[in-house]
Amino acid sequence: MEAVSWIVLIVDATLRVSTPLILAAFAGLFAERSGVVDIGLEGKMLGAAFAAAAAAFATGSPWLGLLAGIGASVALAMIHAFACVTHNGNQVVSGMALNILAAGLGPVLALAWFGHGGQTPMVADTARFRPIHFPFADRLSDTPFLGQIYSEIVSGHNLIVYVALGMVPLAAWLVYRTRFGLRLRAVGEAPEAVDTAGISVAGMRYRAMAVCGVLCGVAGASLSIAQNALFVRDMTAGMGYLALAALIFGKWRPAPTLFACFLFAFADAVQARLQGVDIPGVGVVPVQAIQAIPYLLTVLLLAGFVGRASAPGASGLPYVKER
Repeated sequence: MEAVSWIVLIVDATLRVSTPLILAAFAGLFAERSGVVDIGLEGKMLGAAFAAAAAAFATGSPWLGLLAGIGASVALAMIHAFACVTHNGNQVVSGMALNILAAGLGPVLALAWFGHGGQTPMVADTARFRPIHFPFADRLSDTPFLGQIYSEIVSGHNLIVYVALGMVPLAAWLVYRTRFGLRLRAVGEAPEAVDTAGISVAGMRYRAMAVCGVLCGVAGASLSIAQNALFVRDMTAGMGYLALAALIFGKWRPAPTLFACFLFAFADAVQARLQGVDIPGVGVVPVQAIQAIPYLLTVLLLAGFVGRASAPGASGLPYVKER
């Protein structure tokens, strides 16, 4: 029974950890399907995390915090679109500039506004997205297997976790079953053909970046006012890059991308459980080595599969309309 409990707890932690990864990876999916490489997922998440925590602390409302996080992320996404779509700038350079900007601006503003040394004050429980407990979850928690699955895995997550999981089939439907998705994929593969058909390439890419900004905003807010209760410096800890790696590993398709997010989150959940554990025949592994597991997994997967992944045809290429 201890093994079952351990597995249930790992799966429960995997769902929580995967939430910002899923949201950020699908944000990158919309951006890159339109032909815009978005290295700036990390920066948008950081900006959203700070804005959400600051607004939630100031107003006492998690919903206003979420809106502030989305607003900050969309603003950064529009800066990226303005530089890369309107002015045909280098998309990688622009994304990295956003990451550096957000990494430095958040702690500076937190210090200037709150005087807390680069972090926001603790957000009250009423200003956070708290876990949602389904009916009879407490009563069934002691029931072996099925009761544990219901009480720990199905129940007990915050709203953003359920939104992220529900967003996956919605995103797949948008990309593959709607006119917007057809145009989005066409812009990312053959923008010249789309332009010839009378559809604005720049307009479609701006819309894709707006969707990217919204999803990154929700991802950042989930870190600061759902999983945690404050913003701290570099709290994303490379999640934006992991999300980008999951997108590449998933070959820019929804289902494989979701699987990659779960895989990285599972590795992160396992490393958290292994810290300080005395492994028979090995002993206590240094914390630094265990914390590196998700990132080593990312490197190994990308080294083995990135050569087989085929990005959208116009990904990273600015479109200059012929006169």
